[in-house]
Amino acid sequence: MALASLAVLLILAGYAALCALSPFGPCRKCAGTGLKKLTKPVKVCRRCRGDRYRLRVGRRLLNTGRAVHRDGTR
Repeated sequence: MALASLAVLLILAGYAALCALSPFGPCRKCAGTGLKKLTKPVKVCRRCRGDRYRLRVGRRLLNTGRAVHRDGTR
């Protein structure tokens, strides 16, 4: 049980470090190309708006937590 808990904590620490060092990850919808996969018309991906990168979920949670803390301590 302790080994499993340690493994989970190490995985979470690794993901937190990844979010701190590289807050943006490739878009999952377009696989980082910025374009929709259509045969004839070329369209820009709606999720990333053609930027190819999106903010990671962990970084979004961190930013929301910081905003809540900042608003609560004013």
